[in-house]
Amino acid sequence: MDYGIQLYSIRDLAKENFEEAVAAAARIGYSSIEFAGFFGRSAEEVNRAMDTAGIRICGTHSGWGELANDYENTLRFHKEIGNKHYTIPGADLSTPEKLKDFVEFLNYMTPKLEAEGIELAYHNHSREFITNDFGVRTHDVLAAETKVKFEIDTYWAFVAGEDPVAVLEKYAHRMSLIHLKDGTPEGRGKSLGLGEAPLADVVSAAKRLGLYMIVESEGQEPDGPAEITRCIDWLKING
Repeated sequence: MDYGIQLYSIRDLAKENFEEAVAAAARIGYSSIEFAGFFGRSAEEVNRAMDTAGIRICGTHSGWGELANDYENTLRFHKEIGNKHYTIPGADLSTPEKLKDFVEFLNYMTPKLEAEGIELAYHNHSREFITNDFGVRTHDVLAAETKVKFEIDTYWAFVAGEDPVAVLEKYAHRMSLIHLKDGTPEGRGKSLGLGEAPLADVVSAAKRLGLYMIVESEGQEPDGPAEITRCIDWLKING
């Protein structure tokens, strides 16, 4: 089995003991980790945690402000930890001006990072697939007006009323990583197999399209490690 885990899924443990969170992800059965913050660790300390645990990096969720405000140090850090997938986890695109500025940023930064061997991607929630107050779906704008890659969060696409498999098929040429997640149609996340998202269809499509699956589970019930253990147990049977 080769699945990634989003560190946000075990954010309770990561906040308390970052190194143990990395080790737990490997011990539970995940092959790679997508970081969501580094909790003050240096690149050397992040690498040591991964080497000790025997887990590799599959990407990060990192803010676009880090690139905009401190490009050189941000680039250096991500290259030192071997990150090839810099994913922006979300952005405030609530006005035409903010959306325009973000499009301009992506069009400037995407080729700049690509030249450094790093793929810049954007991770959706449900709002990007819903027509906003000024009459556009922001995901459509990003798809049409930029060349940024996408990390489709299949659960949030489902919450927005989209068929996640159709979304994967539409944007397969613009992505290499996806989020595999479950929950209710109303937006309450659950462990894999305990919600209503079409997980089996998503897993099948991801395999067919050659997309790497990163598990994200937000509930931490009763804690993060228990949550991601339930997820890997579901994948052992259904993955």
